[in-house]
Amino acid sequence: MLKPFFKSTDNNFNLLQGDCMELLPQFDHKFDMVFADPPYFLSNNGLSIQSGKIVSVNKGKWDKSEGFEFVNDFNRKWLSLVRDKMKDNATIWISGTMHNIFSIGQLLTELDFKILNVITWEKNNPPPNFSCRFFTHSTEQIIWARKKEKVPHYFNYELMKQLNGDKQMKDVWKLPAIAPWEKSCGKHPTQKPLSVLTRLILASTKPNAWILDPFTGSSTTGIAANLANRRFLGIDQEEEFLNISKNRKLEIENHSIAEKYKQKISGFNDKKELQLFLLEEPKEEYEIELKF
Repeated sequence: MLKPFFKSTDNNFNLLQGDCMELLPQFDHKFDMVFADPPYFLSNNGLSIQSGKIVSVNKGKWDKSEGFEFVNDFNRKWLSLVRDKMKDNATIWISGTMHNIFSIGQLLTELDFKILNVITWEKNNPPPNFSCRFFTHSTEQIIWARKKEKVPHYFNYELMKQLNGDKQMKDVWKLPAIAPWEKSCGKHPTQKPLSVLTRLILASTKPNAWILDPFTGSSTTGIAANLANRRFLGIDQEEEFLNISKNRKLEIENHSIAEKYKQKISGFNDKKELQLFLLEEPKEEYEIELKF
């Protein structure tokens, strides 16, 4: 039987340590949504600028590519395993850059997912391009796909329209990169901002939904899920990052901190909009619990 690395007292935030490809086949649970931020395979000894300083782009061994076939085989394997853990009406969001997103898109089609959108997240504050030999990289792509071609998915069209000045929300999102207050429990090299994760969670799930992140890192997905009254399972191999995840969950168990963070999340018309929406959102009842 699987032993969780961490299970919160409210049972809404769960962490497993290990390789998701080994752990996913070991339990039976169907999720309503998946967010995945797999390795981009861009640790190639290049350089970038961070906080005005030249730094290496290398993130770790897990981010090094061994060639085109290696990347495709890796993505095919984890996508197949994750697909088996999704409900028939579930959707998956996958974040990437030019280094891996084309492989992801190809394999989603191969595995019979239906691609719904490719969101372009335009960062308000990207690092500059100090080589001056090409355009500054300021975006990431997030593919949104549903599990089955003919099984309808959930989309909160009205809320997305409300957040966009009562106009249909486009597939280009201008949101800031990670803010200092989001690193209160430690740093992760590829941490995503709560603004991005909160938006996609609210767009594609109902309250109490179960959300899976197979490459959880510091678990921004889980923090966004819990702040939005959703439930979460995250998987990662690195104990350092799982401890950051655990501490982030313990931090928001303080009600005043949780409410403060809800007001700080970007992408809403005012500081109280998220809190008011969550209070009025109809609660969905799910009988299935995550059991280890």
